[in-house]
Amino acid sequence: MTTSATLHRRRWAILGVLMLSLLIVVLDNSILNVAIKTISTPAPTGLGATQGELEWAINSYTLVFAGLLFSAGLLGDRLGRKRVLVGGLVVFGIGSALAASSGSPGELITFRAVMGLGAAFVMPATLAVLMNVFEREEQPKAIGIWAGGVGLAIAIGPITGGVLLDHFWWGSVFLVNVPIVIVAVALMLWLVPDSRDPNPGRIDAVGVVLSVVGLVLLVYGIIKGGQKADFTDATVLATIAAGVLVLAAFVVFEKRSDHPSIDVTYFKNKVFSAAIAAIALVFFALMGVTFFSVFYTQSVRGYSPLQTGLLMLPLAAAQMIFAPRARLVVDRFGHKVTTTAGLVVVAAMLAAFATLEADTPIWILEVIFFFMGAGMAHIMTPVSVVIMQALPREKAGSASALSNTFRQVGGALGIAVLGSVLSTAYRGGIEDRLGALPEGLRHTAGESIEATLGVAAKLGPRGEALVGPAHDAFLHAMHVTALWGSGIAVIGAVVVALFLPGKEPVRQEGEEEQELATAE
Repeated sequence: MTTSATLHRRRWAILGVLMLSLLIVVLDNSILNVAIKTISTPAPTGLGATQGELEWAINSYTLVFAGLLFSAGLLGDRLGRKRVLVGGLVVFGIGSALAASSGSPGELITFRAVMGLGAAFVMPATLAVLMNVFEREEQPKAIGIWAGGVGLAIAIGPITGGVLLDHFWWGSVFLVNVPIVIVAVALMLWLVPDSRDPNPGRIDAVGVVLSVVGLVLLVYGIIKGGQKADFTDATVLATIAAGVLVLAAFVVFEKRSDHPSIDVTYFKNKVFSAAIAAIALVFFALMGVTFFSVFYTQSVRGYSPLQTGLLMLPLAAAQMIFAPRARLVVDRFGHKVTTTAGLVVVAAMLAAFATLEADTPIWILEVIFFFMGAGMAHIMTPVSVVIMQALPREKAGSASALSNTFRQVGGALGIAVLGSVLSTAYRGGIEDRLGALPEGLRHTAGESIEATLGVAAKLGPRGEALVGPAHDAFLHAMHVTALWGSGIAVIGAVVVALFLPGKEPVRQEGEEEQELATAE
């Protein structure tokens, strides 16, 4: 057995290993963001993925990840967090290698789902181990550093992706995960102690199936509506309605179950619910914006993947600078002021995207990214502390799963909803300029800016007339989408301003939450 004294001495090294594990899970999505345009180009350069297929390449990972987080947290509590962490990393590594060798968008979507399966077991276990090896007084500091690691991954991802895409084929952005997994597993086996919940819950198989099926139906309907540019289509409405009904059945089942995935009684507490809502809403806005900003920098402005990665540096730098220090702001001003201000800044930066044109000085985009990262840092750190300290230490896996599930679901819905807004607005803006094309080609060309530019390239000189209108239609669609994202962030700011606590000791607040969590 590892003595507590030894554990205490090794706790910062253990935190480093946990951050490396977290790095690859976050790194993967941030690398993929830069590769989106390359994957959408026709073979042999890419896979010729449509905008809908790109959304699914991101969301197949996210939905599997979100749907299995609770069960993964419980399995960690039951089998031991170290064992689950190592197993999750291995599955993630295998999924990465398979994704790198995908021969079609369908294969990529499938293998991304395998990666999501592995990631679901990694993410909650990292925070659960962190909560186990750090005393309560050091937990906010450790969580702040952990959140800074997310910023580091956001920084490294796009630059790494850009370098790889400049020198290798698109699949290298997934293959790069494999050596990191090998190093992380070796360090994990050497350094990290095992821990488990003495009274683990039972796995809620029905709840997992209902939540995944409901989310997939809902997201599928939203993406399909964007592809058709018609949300009144009968199949679109039926799919969305079915998703909502299945999710409603999930909530009813969870309330009646004696071993629920989500203990819905936690949400009766307004502070806890507001913290969860803040995470979901900020990622809803951010993931949708990240999706379209890559097309803005590469398709409209003409930057390479590596240059795009470098352009995203201010976003990551701000997270790394401010996330570890955000707790000091909370100590001075309280959770309510800090988090509300963070959401207001994010909302303002999303609105600023609506001012960008094809010839806007690029330093303005850099300023927007920096302030967006600063705003996010002052949301994620305080909100993560509130959520993680709401449950007893031995239930840390469940608290982590709750936080990460709503973050991932918010992100998935952000990509689906804002991606569909982008797609619908783009088709509306470009459709009138595609009249001369055959009907089948006209529909394809209207799906996204990359599809239009791809058709224009095939037409040669005749297609050059489509390039300007494609850029104009995309900029209009981006402005509309950015304002939607900004509105969502404003809603988040109102929610936390109303329900998060004001300036009071974190410890006292945590104890209040703990009493709620342990009460029947």
